[in-house]
Amino acid sequence: MPRLARDLKADYCYHITVRCNNREFRLTREECRELLLYSLQIYQDKYNFKLYGLCIMSNHVHYLLQPNQPEDLPKIMQGLNWYSAMCFNRMLNRSGHFWEKRYHSTGFPMSDHRRALNTLRYIHANPKAANMQQGFFYDFSNYGIYDRLTEDGLTQWHPAFLALGKTLDLCAAAYRKFCQKYKPKPKSEKSEKRNHWGSKLLAKIRERTKAKKRTPGQKTLWDDWETPAEEIRQVAQKFVLANCYDPQVASLRFETLAARLSDPRPDPRLNPARRTDQTVPQKPYPLRN
Repeated sequence: MPRLARDLKADYCYHITVRCNNREFRLTREECRELLLYSLQIYQDKYNFKLYGLCIMSNHVHYLLQPNQPEDLPKIMQGLNWYSAMCFNRMLNRSGHFWEKRYHSTGFPMSDHRRALNTLRYIHANPKAANMQQGFFYDFSNYGIYDRLTEDGLTQWHPAFLALGKTLDLCAAAYRKFCQKYKPKPKSEKSEKRNHWGSKLLAKIRERTKAKKRTPGQKTLWDDWETPAEEIRQVAQKFVLANCYDPQVASLRFETLAARLSDPRPDPRLNPARRTDQTVPQKPYPLRN
């Protein structure tokens, strides 16, 4: 059965969700999240779309974007997911699908300010709803540009935000108050009990299964991943410093990364004499023609 065509309209923005395959937590490392920011920068330059909301979680990503042309949306997501998946698979020494099935998208008119604000708040509240933190500031979400009126190089204010007050300070105060009223909906009993039988069965199977010794070809590059390339670091640094809770603490981390990149001494973990078949690429894959 063929897939249903997406209903794409002009002057619409779209809430998009993509999830890692098997709901695995593949986006826990900061290097992976920084690479995803860099991928967004590449395809934003290519398709000139507007990104209003962003939140990178451990196993899924939320976007609120407006394509320049309605028919650009599938091209944006196909290119972004393909490019990031190729880089992630090489980084993590894995193969196969990285993202789970098709991306989920819900569109609504740009003039629907109420829905836009609710969608933005939902996106920015994801880390809080997941009990990752108490507030809304998060290194890899763009809540900071709405609260502190900063610029992160990737995202911009939605017109619904600019309609909250006569000045930017009033808009920020109104949106901050609006977010503080957010209360995440409790999970239903049905969702909590999902796969309960399978989880119990899997636990019994694991008890009977002995740990197998990995062959050299199965060794992961997870612990051997180097500091991201300079281009990736620059994009990530501007975004994180504009949106994080404490820019001073975050700047220290990026200064350490910059010092590692400028260090001419080779990394002993990547000694060619010791490892010749698993060298980590210094730059991500080129764009597809």
